[in-house]
Amino acid sequence: MIITGMDHFQSVCKRKLVDWYNKHCEENHLAMKIDLSNVFVVWSCKTLQNYKCLASTTVSGDGIYAEYTYNGDKQELYEDVYKKLTNACHTEE
Repeated sequence: MIITGMDHFQSVCKRKLVDWYNKHCEENHLAMKIDLSNVFVVWSCKTLQNYKCLASTTVSGDGIYAEYTYNGDKQELYEDVYKKLTNACHTEE
């Protein structure tokens, strides 16, 4: 895989998240299948030849969060997908 720029990288990451989500939606009790319109980039950057992208979905309550790292030296894309377990508010130390 050769990444040609930030727009290309973000596009690849969004497609990978759609693929992952639709493949795993039943086993993870996710409500529905999604398409690219349901995915957004939270943050991304490029440092030297490496890229990083954090992405999520617009599906309410699914708690899915994905991290993609592109290693430019090896031309490999790594995918880590997380699901929110808790959401707590703390007002004291």
